[in-house]
Amino acid sequence: MVGEPKRDGGTADRSGTTSQNGGPGGAPEDAKPLSDEAHSAFTPPLGVPLPPVPEEEHPTSEFAVPEGLTRPLPHEHGSAFTPPEGIPVLTALTRPGAPWQDRMRTMVRMPLAERPAPERIVPEEGDAASPGPGVPRVLDLTLRIGELLLAGGEGAEDVEAAMFGVAHAYGLDRCEPTVTFTLISITHQPSLVDDPVTLSRTVRRRGTDYTRLAGVFRLIADITQGDVSLEEAYRRLAEMRRNRHPYSKGALTVASGALSGAASLLVGGDTLVFVLAALGAMLGDRLAWLAAGRGLPEFYQFVSAAMPPAAMGVAFVLIAPATETSKAMAAAVITGGLFALIPGRALVAAVHDGLTGFYITAAARLLEVIYLIVGIVCGVLLVLYVGSELEAQLVPDVVTGRERPVTQLLAAMLLALAFCVLLQQERHTVLLATLNGGVAWLVFGTLHHAGGLDPVPSTVAAAGLVGLFGQLMSRYQWTSSLPYITAAIGPLLPGSATYFGLLNIAQGNMDKGIAKLATAVALALAIAIGVNLGGELARLFIKTPGVETPLPGRRAAKRTRGF
Repeated sequence: MVGEPKRDGGTADRSGTTSQNGGPGGAPEDAKPLSDEAHSAFTPPLGVPLPPVPEEEHPTSEFAVPEGLTRPLPHEHGSAFTPPEGIPVLTALTRPGAPWQDRMRTMVRMPLAERPAPERIVPEEGDAASPGPGVPRVLDLTLRIGELLLAGGEGAEDVEAAMFGVAHAYGLDRCEPTVTFTLISITHQPSLVDDPVTLSRTVRRRGTDYTRLAGVFRLIADITQGDVSLEEAYRRLAEMRRNRHPYSKGALTVASGALSGAASLLVGGDTLVFVLAALGAMLGDRLAWLAAGRGLPEFYQFVSAAMPPAAMGVAFVLIAPATETSKAMAAAVITGGLFALIPGRALVAAVHDGLTGFYITAAARLLEVIYLIVGIVCGVLLVLYVGSELEAQLVPDVVTGRERPVTQLLAAMLLALAFCVLLQQERHTVLLATLNGGVAWLVFGTLHHAGGLDPVPSTVAAAGLVGLFGQLMSRYQWTSSLPYITAAIGPLLPGSATYFGLLNIAQGNMDKGIAKLATAVALALAIAIGVNLGGELARLFIKTPGVETPLPGRRAAKRTRGF
């Protein structure tokens, strides 16, 4: 009988084999027999047979899904646990064929549990999953790359995507980058039980060099494709820092004069006004370089740069006959000189950060723009006050902006070309950015002057085309869109509205001055929103060349709904 003890001290198991001391399958002869305490509590006493296993029971889990019931997909309930069928692999995110900007923007917005794991690890130093010497070096390289991008004017979202892409490419799969206006940090947690490793870096100096920015984008593209080792990335980054700017200080001064002269033509100036505006802008540029060499803050540099153009306008009124034409020409001189000082790049970046959910960085950038504009106001008002004491009659709203389509179109393209030089762009991007600036002014002039549309929606439409074209070029060349956008929005900057507002305030017409400044702010916001909207439309509806599988949608940041 099953489980019945044998007389020789052995027992008969279920399979019918005999096991006894010293026998086959038994313990050695000197082994002690097991006591009763060693048996399980569920083992029946000697002489009691084991109950048979019921045929209707099956050894399945209590959590098994009954037959006929469909198992819900993991994304339907958003469970924090990994479903039995696993998380589907997002090949569109891990495939090197897609641009790293789109892949990393999508991944950085995904929950940590749903991000695809990296397919490579850190070479040379060892496994990136452990807090070894390779992790701090990868994080340090990531921070250095993020610092160059943030100092070059990139938006906070693009900087975070670049930092995450570099860390992910070197095998750090649990990384969270954080970008603010002056501080960037990145945290890596090797596992759920290990302490996180956090490094931070402060961005103290900001410089405009789009050639270096394009080099950083190429480096990130090579890193995310797995073609660059850690040492090679450090070497290329050091070469970018050592390289000289493509244009000298003299070229920048000449470009500043050409930009101001072209801006004066856009508001109705002639050849004499072009020359005076260019001379005033070049003197202001040299004065700003002198203030920067003395270690003065940027606020005082803008105050210094705004004074010579305003002085040129006052001198023109004092020398020329007191006619309405001379007053209009003087206003065009001052307006053209202010074009080179309007911080359009910082304003576009601020609105972009606000639209993408980086409110702290957006607020800091807007505060920077306000301080710079206040510096321009102080410089201009100081000179205008001296001019009023000398009885220089400057009448507001005298610049009528004579409609000269061909001249103004050429002036807009010259203005964009000068902006390209001031931004230190690569030479092969200058032509496209110049044409983009001409298209922007052509669209604005057609809608506003020919069609009679309000300046704000006309500016939104023109800036939207600029952003769309810039995003197209960046997607086809896998580089930053800023070289194709920032210079092209130069003709749309509200220089004349800013000047009229300042002049009205200086002469005591507070209502008109505030109204003009409000118009300038509205135009600046229209430029920024149009540029951002054009870029978003390009990401949503335009297919990336060479990529067949569509990328998953970028998750938007959740916002409150009025509560």
